[in-house]
Amino acid sequence: MALLTWTKRALIALLLIVIVLAASAYLLLRGSLPQLEGSQKLPDLSQAVEISRDGNGTVTVKAANEADMARALGYVHAQERYFEMDLLRRSAAGELSALFGAMAVEKDKSIRIHRLRARIRQHYTQMAGSDAGVLQAYADGVNAGLADLSVRPWPYLLLNTQPEAWKPEDSFLVGYAMFFDLQDESNEREFKLWQLKGALPGPIYTLLTETQSQWDAPLFGEPKIAMSIPDADQINLNAMTAPQLAFLPNRQAEAVGSNNFAVAGSLTVDGRAIVADDMHLGLRAPNIWFRARLLTGADSDVSGFTLPGIPSVIVGSNRHVAWGFTNSYGDFTDFFLVRWADAARSSYFNAEGKAVPVRRVQERIAVKGGAPVSLDIVETEWGPVTREVDKRVSLALRWVAQEPGALNLGLNQVTRSRSLDEALRAAESTGIPGQNLVIGDKNGRIAWRLTAQLPKRIGNCDKRTPMDASAGCNWDGWLPGSENPKLVDPPIARLWTANGRVVDGAWLDLVGNAGYAFGARGTAIRENLLAKKQFTEKDLLAIQTDARAPFLQRWWRKLESAAADAAPGSALKALRDADPSWDGGAKVDSVSYRITRAWRLEVSNRIEEMLLAPAIERLGREATKPGPNGFDYEAPGFTGFEDVAWALLEDQPKHLLTRDYKDWDDLLEQAAETVQIKLSEQGALKDRTWGERNTAAICHPLAAALPAFAKSTLCMPPDQLEGDADMALVVSPNFGASQRMVVSPGREQDGIIHMPGGQSGHPLSPFWGAGHADWVQHKPTPFLPGKTEFSLVLKPK
Repeated sequence: MALLTWTKRALIALLLIVIVLAASAYLLLRGSLPQLEGSQKLPDLSQAVEISRDGNGTVTVKAANEADMARALGYVHAQERYFEMDLLRRSAAGELSALFGAMAVEKDKSIRIHRLRARIRQHYTQMAGSDAGVLQAYADGVNAGLADLSVRPWPYLLLNTQPEAWKPEDSFLVGYAMFFDLQDESNEREFKLWQLKGALPGPIYTLLTETQSQWDAPLFGEPKIAMSIPDADQINLNAMTAPQLAFLPNRQAEAVGSNNFAVAGSLTVDGRAIVADDMHLGLRAPNIWFRARLLTGADSDVSGFTLPGIPSVIVGSNRHVAWGFTNSYGDFTDFFLVRWADAARSSYFNAEGKAVPVRRVQERIAVKGGAPVSLDIVETEWGPVTREVDKRVSLALRWVAQEPGALNLGLNQVTRSRSLDEALRAAESTGIPGQNLVIGDKNGRIAWRLTAQLPKRIGNCDKRTPMDASAGCNWDGWLPGSENPKLVDPPIARLWTANGRVVDGAWLDLVGNAGYAFGARGTAIRENLLAKKQFTEKDLLAIQTDARAPFLQRWWRKLESAAADAAPGSALKALRDADPSWDGGAKVDSVSYRITRAWRLEVSNRIEEMLLAPAIERLGREATKPGPNGFDYEAPGFTGFEDVAWALLEDQPKHLLTRDYKDWDDLLEQAAETVQIKLSEQGALKDRTWGERNTAAICHPLAAALPAFAKSTLCMPPDQLEGDADMALVVSPNFGASQRMVVSPGREQDGIIHMPGGQSGHPLSPFWGAGHADWVQHKPTPFLPGKTEFSLVLKPK
């Protein structure tokens, strides 16, 4: 009896300890919640600033001037999102190891080689320009907001680290983080093309690297219809074996890119232009963007999406103009041949053939819980040396982000513009990652412009191979902003971009191709725009959320015809019979979409493997050797490969089959067998819906550090998501539209907005996940903030 009593008391005591610990943890966690109501002192304000939040946490800031606005916005960003801001600056500076320890060192090394923090410090005055005061005010506001939290942001409690203060230069690092996200900073694609050019027969290399496609929807030029297939006299693959490149299915099915489009006033009932924009990025909780309406002085009213870490509205509307971006996938990186002048590699030959010394730099990488790591960097006039060719030749990497002028706060001038022409002039000097800018103004005019600082390349050189400065190939500063491609007041009163090819001719030569997206998405948007003669905001939202897959219908018909000719019991018949009707798109309950998609990818992968067989056969024994004579069993994404695969399926040339297949029907059947086996592992084919495959996994970056039972607390619901790659509604489990915006400048009250992942970075906040369900369900959410739920006043100290 005494033992039972003692056990009961011990259990009660243990329970009380658990309760006390849980309560303490809860109170500690609540201590890092931002202040939403009341008043707070903020040093150096000239006048009081009002901050209100609606039910979704959308912030409205009312300030007397730009300095006060920047200071208050910094305060709000820090209280809501400091950890996410910190991640962005560290990811661009190569400083993640200080937070995460040795596991991040290799990643930091790959980033630190660009030395962007050092470059910012060297060119800060030029980069900041007239906005230096705004940047300082923003940094002061950030640090004040961080200091006013009762407890440091909760991720630092989990990581057992302290947040470091914000510096004005850190805002540029956040901007550079977008360069890393949107461009190929290691120039991997160009390097692989160089490898392939030396390893493949010329006709196959030409076939694979065709820039234009019949699915393109350019603003200039037309889609390319004809596909030239090498004949048997040029190449015969029958004696070769196709390599098994297991990485290919993931790469070809990757969801990428963004959409923006606009209609001019002639296509709306009241003469207003409407701009739609949805930028596709990796999805997380909280979202990368932060919704805000900024009311500055008596006449500035800017609404849209800010990026915590930068005192700007990135996309939005200011009642005069509305603007949005998509990534251009232009070529903003080059390798340069570095020929060493001595065995010690202390000097190299410059463009004039003169031996000049290299610059050696040692970067120190701080590592949490360990000793600092040193990184030795060798720099040339063309950039850091990043790859070796042989003992006498290396490759230096020149990337626009390394160049002074590539990044600035010129976007703030766009947000201040009062007309289309004024916004276009402001964009000429704006330094951002190369983007397709679409603008509309309150007078009904629209325009597209490639907005970036473009390198002025000189010399007659192949951009897909390393540049040889001794042959006259080089960069010579920036192209004047007025020479960037643009289209103003299009005759058809419509504009669209979707990460595919936009231009042709001389402009295409200027912009280049760093991996354009497959054009089916842009084509679908263009066709939807051409199908109507009058538009409202809801019409453009319907285009943004269109999950139809017109290009895949021919693959369904191909599967049907192949199954009809196949033997009884074949995998082709099994795939067809699992869902014998085609429902047209990526609906969550669609079986035919999932099967057709998987079969198309498997067939395309096998065709690509066959075409790469000569490179593998020639260089496979040297697979680990770097340089142009060593192939690493990976290939870049080929812009026009859908055209290649389809042309081969239609013509069925026997000389382009490897010995893995007795004929083209055999290839189709083997592809079907692979799909059948993989899907059947999960159950009956008839139950394999698209939603089962496309289930949301949108989580906080630290969710993986929690036990399985607790991980869901840092994730959005596991909704089955409609949509996929290669259609307007791009979405995968953790990639898709990071925002949607449809707005007419001057009529913002009629606009529509979506944002997944929520506004707040704190799981106890009322705004954690707020608005996410509307994004999932495509429910129109007002562009402007709603009724005020919380109000805070920042007062001068």
